[in-house]
Amino acid sequence: MTADWRADRIGTALRGENPTVLRQLGAGFAVIGDIQFLPGYSVLLTDTPGVERLTDLPRLRRLAYLSDLDRLGEAVERACRAADPAFRRVNIEILGNKDPFLHTHVWPRYDWEPEHLVEKPVWLYPPTHWGDPQHALGPAHDALRAAIAAELDGLASSA
Repeated sequence: MTADWRADRIGTALRGENPTVLRQLGAGFAVIGDIQFLPGYSVLLTDTPGVERLTDLPRLRRLAYLSDLDRLGEAVERACRAADPAFRRVNIEILGNKDPFLHTHVWPRYDWEPEHLVEKPVWLYPPTHWGDPQHALGPAHDALRAAIAAELDGLASSA
């Protein structure tokens, strides 16, 4: 993966050039996170350039985005539970403090996390976790990536 697509995550997703895209959904893109210190970490990106906040979307589009979020959250939960018996839960957060576009973090949480962090927000992990090459998205995550995508597909057909 090159860093070029990171400068315009939504534009590259719309053009089919964002390598993290799992699926295009009704109002956004389900993507696997660039970092995977919590395996299965995913993000829902809006598919509407220029949207910074959930409330920037018209109500019907907002509801579609939240429906996509529900689907991605459940897909991550199912895939991570099947992959790791220490799966604990999923945390979902809309922050937008750093990246000025609507996106939602879907964090799987595990019982094997350090005791002082397992019950805390993921943002309290040390800065070394965020940029460490050992946690970078790569081929080691292909199976979990495929499992999340398959769950997204299954949830779409059961809707």
